[in-house]
Amino acid sequence: MSNIRLFFSESLSLNLTAKLDKSQSHYVNKVMRIKVNETFSLFNSGGEWEAKIKEITKGIVEFIVTKQLRHKENSKEVWLAFSPIKSNYFNFMIQKATELGVTKFLPIIFERTIVRKINKERLEKIIIEATKQSNRINVPLIENSQTLKYFLSKNKSKINLIFTDLNSKNKKFESNKLTNKPICIIIGPEGDFSETEREYILSFEGVKPIKINENILRSETAAISTISIINYFLNL
Repeated sequence: MSNIRLFFSESLSLNLTAKLDKSQSHYVNKVMRIKVNETFSLFNSGGEWEAKIKEITKGIVEFIVTKQLRHKENSKEVWLAFSPIKSNYFNFMIQKATELGVTKFLPIIFERTIVRKINKERLEKIIIEATKQSNRINVPLIENSQTLKYFLSKNKSKINLIFTDLNSKNKKFESNKLTNKPICIIIGPEGDFSETEREYILSFEGVKPIKINENILRSETAAISTISIINYFLNL
């Protein structure tokens, strides 16, 4: 089997016959030059499957699913709530956070957020590509932009909120105090949280403030650093 992995949004099952879209067909046939009767893999949140090319008609690849390679993942829910930032740094953050295992992205418009619109379709493509390259199965979700108040009220009593606060005196991540709820990291905008926002967050039930570095970090650096720290403790 080739090392080609493609995301397939529809349900997959043994002996399913279906077609790739035009873009994926071109990639398989013209770029990777996979021929009839050769195999590749397809994945989505339901698992990963081996597929064999049945035929290629007018550039469109028809395949049949021949066996299941991996079952659905049951990974720990790790969310990232963040302020949108400038494009190149933003794309990098989303890509690396996906590789590190984030399961949901929540864009938040803070008082000091500079970039206030996101290209959700573009970000979803980055997420799918990073999922494919990192050998993950579950593709992280990305929600629509929301206010901090809405985010906190919507998730009241539903998450472990990790607050990366430069003003905090706590430098120790206490994983033993986490509940079985999703872990959500909240990262501030380039101008940091306002005092009002900091008060809102600190009053959230179950919030866990932590100072991850003495230096002032860029938003994408803070996100990647915090996810890495949490992953370390989750995998002990």
